[in-house]
Amino acid sequence: MADVVETAAGKAHRLRELREFLMSRRARVSPAEAGLPDGGARRRTPGLRREEVAVLAGVGASWYQWLEQGRDISVSPQVLDSVARVLKLSGAERRHLYLLAGLNPPPEAEPDRRDMYEGLRRLIDTWMPYPAHIMDPYYNCVLYNDAAAAVLGMRPDITQNCVVDFFTDPLYRSRSKSWERNARTVVAQFRAASAARPDDEGFQALLAELTETSPEFAAMWAERDIEDAGQIRKELEHPLVGLLVVESTAMRVPARPDLTVVLHTPLDEANTAAKLEWLASPEGRRGAMYPVAG
Repeated sequence: MADVVETAAGKAHRLRELREFLMSRRARVSPAEAGLPDGGARRRTPGLRREEVAVLAGVGASWYQWLEQGRDISVSPQVLDSVARVLKLSGAERRHLYLLAGLNPPPEAEPDRRDMYEGLRRLIDTWMPYPAHIMDPYYNCVLYNDAAAAVLGMRPDITQNCVVDFFTDPLYRSRSKSWERNARTVVAQFRAASAARPDDEGFQALLAELTETSPEFAAMWAERDIEDAGQIRKELEHPLVGLLVVESTAMRVPARPDLTVVLHTPLDEANTAAKLEWLASPEGRRGAMYPVAG
């Protein structure tokens, strides 16, 4: 927020939203939930009083009143965090409070990994019969569906790092008809990701591994090309169905910014969609049990 030029009308709207948001959140929290006596019949409205929020947050009653009234006052992250704690705000609500108060949002809180894991597993399984997988920030594949195994050759006995395997897995290399064209894109996108985290030891270790194990990667890395993650056209020669033409799309997960979902969509070429459907069928799965050497 600090580097965004805000108009007078925009600021007025933001402060009105701040007032309404704080009032609504305060009304949600009962005195008992906040560890206070409920006040019995003396309470005319549910929720906490302004002065109670101020005391529990350790701020002045007048200051909190001005904040909730949407006055243009100075706020600090520490005080907003205290208010968020008293009002029992969720991570999304806490970030919203920061924005309404005119501050940059705090770092993302750690999500519930168990719930996200199962939800993302359902997502990529629903994408069947098309390949889909999920990567962490270092391009390690943390989940992949059956189509990714059948088409892209993802399997337990490789490193399961998408960049390392792109350059070192002979099975994928033998299937990829677009390997040379896509290799430069893969390296350029990896440079963009690593440049955003220059002091990250994970990226440094991965870069050292790639330059040592793949002279081709090292040569392309030296060219210093850079691209944002996005879509890549892939042409693959599958031993059972022949040519497949798909487009991979990399998408960040807002609730898990450390993860990227990569979905492969069949293009209108080489009857790709029908071939992928056959590979996922019982007949296609039986055929995959006896693959032709690639």
